[in-house]
Amino acid sequence: MIGERINPTGRKLLAEEMKAGNFSRVEADAIAQVLAGAHMLDVNAGIPLADEPALLARAVQLVQSVTDVPLSIDSSIIEALEAGLAVYKGKALVNSVTGEDENLERVLPLVKKYGAAVVAISNDETGISMDPDVRFEVARKIVNRAADYGIHYSDIVVDPLVMPIGALGQAGQQAFTLIRRLRDELKVNTTCGASNVSFGLPNRQVITGTFLSMAMGAGMTSAIMSPLHPEVKAAVMAADVLTGNDQNCFNWIKENRDPNAPTGGRGDREGRRRRTAQ
Repeated sequence: MIGERINPTGRKLLAEEMKAGNFSRVEADAIAQVLAGAHMLDVNAGIPLADEPALLARAVQLVQSVTDVPLSIDSSIIEALEAGLAVYKGKALVNSVTGEDENLERVLPLVKKYGAAVVAISNDETGISMDPDVRFEVARKIVNRAADYGIHYSDIVVDPLVMPIGALGQAGQQAFTLIRRLRDELKVNTTCGASNVSFGLPNRQVITGTFLSMAMGAGMTSAIMSPLHPEVKAAVMAADVLTGNDQNCFNWIKENRDPNAPTGGRGDREGRRRRTAQ
């Protein structure tokens, strides 16, 4: 679960605060997402007419000061990516690179320079193809080009570009087929913007959570999402149990255990014997 909330796009108040140098909401969002179970946080500072490199660097430093989860440094501006990577402590995930030759030539050297991993978005100069086979070939191109820069495929996280199911009825099946191919043929990890699939539909969180559990069954290894939606989080955690990723159901039990349930100790065993005898 890659927490998505540190992103001013569509959040007018957050954008105004960050632009004014107020990062209190960034800090609160970071802490809340980690407490809700996020394994990584996406950090974006894309605000029109703002100094995005400076804002992104400051946001990265702040988030790292209040949490210990890894970060995805998210920008379409190369200078902002480099500013974030320059202050980051550890191995970051760069979000993102596309299959456009110019973009590959600018982003991949940066990924190599800082020893980062990178999200590979499967579109190129022709845009986003409705044909999943074309999107697969774009992903293959990115993996091969990354290898030319000495970036191993294990550091490539492909976003197969999940379409809204309300507009494209086969979007789910296309995504599952593509995720399997990415896993089996390219051996890469995968991610997606989870809420895209349910865009425009009522009761979106149920659709999103169900999609993620099915995508995990197909081999998806991460998603950019909000861990603050209980339906989505529960679906992901249940899928982790059923795919064997949550060994001994430890995380599920920890999250869902009744705090008033018996502990299984000596007193509880004696109580059960007494009730049985009665």
